[in-house]
Amino acid sequence: MDFKNSIRVIPDFPQPGISFKDITTLLKDGELYRDAINELKALVAHMKIDVIAGPEARGFVVGAPLAYALGVGFVPIRKSGKLPYETIEVGYDLEYGKDTLAMHTDAIQPGQNVLIADDLLATGGTIATSVSLVEQLGGNVVGAAFLIELSQLAGRNKLPGVEVVSLLTYED
Repeated sequence: MDFKNSIRVIPDFPQPGISFKDITTLLKDGELYRDAINELKALVAHMKIDVIAGPEARGFVVGAPLAYALGVGFVPIRKSGKLPYETIEVGYDLEYGKDTLAMHTDAIQPGQNVLIADDLLATGGTIATSVSLVEQLGGNVVGAAFLIELSQLAGRNKLPGVEVVSLLTYED
């Protein structure tokens, strides 16, 4: 299926030179959304997955339905201060600043196989931070799944040893 036709591309957003890939146009079409999740499910079917972790917020709209489709649990990765129980946190650099991601300390059990799912792989900072959180809790990251990968930003290079699958790839 050609999902690229359902992704709205907005030039010069959020700043000049950026070509923003807007997935809301795919998400609002129930059949297309289901097809995208089912195709991601097929791409990760060979992995032994116990739980899926997804970073806030668009990782929830990819990770949670994928977890449902696979019959496994879902673990949210949130920004610092958003989770109500004990957390571990890891800071990371953004293009224009810093941020911190957190997980509950009991979200991942030692030895669990974890797939990290998100809408977009760009520079890889958010996903590398997510991998670090999972590994600190003793989880084994078996892969990372994305709706979109911006290949020119080489985000997968920040994920050595992690199998990366993407439904769509953009060169620009």
